[in-house]
Amino acid sequence: MTKSSNIRILIILGLLVLAVVAPIGQKNYIIYVLTSWLIFTIAAMGLNLTLGYAGQISLAQASFMAIGAYITALLTLAGWHWIVAMPLALFACFVIGLLLGYPALRVKGHFLAFVTLAFNTLVFLVLRNEDWLTGGSIGLVGMPRPDFGLFSTMKQLPFYYFTLAVTAFAALAMWGIVRSPWGRAFKALRENPVRAESLGVDTRRITLLAFAIGSTYGGLAGTLITPLVQFIEPGSFALAHSLRILLMVIVGGAGYFFGPWVGAGVVILLPEVLRFTQGYYLIIYSALVIVMLIFVPSGLIGVGARIRDKIWPKQQVRADLAEGASLK
Repeated sequence: MTKSSNIRILIILGLLVLAVVAPIGQKNYIIYVLTSWLIFTIAAMGLNLTLGYAGQISLAQASFMAIGAYITALLTLAGWHWIVAMPLALFACFVIGLLLGYPALRVKGHFLAFVTLAFNTLVFLVLRNEDWLTGGSIGLVGMPRPDFGLFSTMKQLPFYYFTLAVTAFAALAMWGIVRSPWGRAFKALRENPVRAESLGVDTRRITLLAFAIGSTYGGLAGTLITPLVQFIEPGSFALAHSLRILLMVIVGGAGYFFGPWVGAGVVILLPEVLRFTQGYYLIIYSALVIVMLIFVPSGLIGVGARIRDKIWPKQQVRADLAEGASLK
C-alpha cells in the first residue's frame, strides 16, 4: 500500500469520526442542516457519476428526488414501512432514468441539457396538477419516520445517524462502481466516445447506465427527504433545485469521488456559517461561489489534487526505459 493510499484512508477515517461526533450536543436545527447535507451529498453523487464521470449533462436530478420522495410518501402514508417503500422508489427511478438516457444517444451538450430540463419541468407540472394523487400545490404531510424496533428515528439525532449510515453505504457502492470496469468505461465515454467505441466499449449501454444509476441516487436522496421534513410539495423539486445540485458537483469538483461531499458542504453548510453577517450572508455566499467558479474551475477537490501532486509528485517512468528494462 502506497503512502498516498495510507493518507487517503486516514483522511476518510478522520472525516467519518468527525461526521459521527459533529451533531453531538447540537440543537435540532443544526442536526437538521447536517442531515440535509448528507442527503444532498447522495443526490450530488448520482449527478457526479452522470456528469463528472460519464460526461452526460443532466438538469433533472431534482425530479428524481421528487419521484423517490413522492413514491416513498404515498407508500408510507398507506402503511408501508420505509424499508419496503425505498427499494420500489429506487427501482422506479432506475427505470425512468434509463428511459431518460435514450435522448443522450442522439443529442449531446446543451441539446441534452434542454431535454433533461424539459423532463424536470414535466415532473414538476405533473406533481402540481395531479392533486388527486400528489396533493397538488398543497403537497403531502405527516409521513412517518422509519422505526426499526430497538432503533427509532423519530428524533433528529437518531435520524441523522440513520442517514449517515445510508450515505456511507451509498458512498461504498459508488466507490465500487467507479473502481469497476464500468467506472473506467464511464471515464472513456467522457474523454472520447469515438475512441471508447473503437476500443470495444458499448457506449450505448454505458450512457444508459450512467443516467439510470445517477437517477437512482437522486431517488435515494428523495426517499430520505420525505421522512426528514415530513412534508413535500412540488416547489421543493423545481428546476432551481436541480441547478443547486449541479452547483454542488461543479464547486466540489466534477469527476472527483469526494467532490459531492465538499460541494454539498459549500452549498448547504456555508450559508449557515455566514448567518452571523445577518442580511449580507446571501450576498457574501453568492460572491464566494462566483469567485470559486472563476478561479477554481476544476472545483475545490481539483485544487487539493494539484497541491497534493506538488507535495508528493508521482514518479513517472519513461516508456522507452520501461520497455528496455523488460527486454533484459
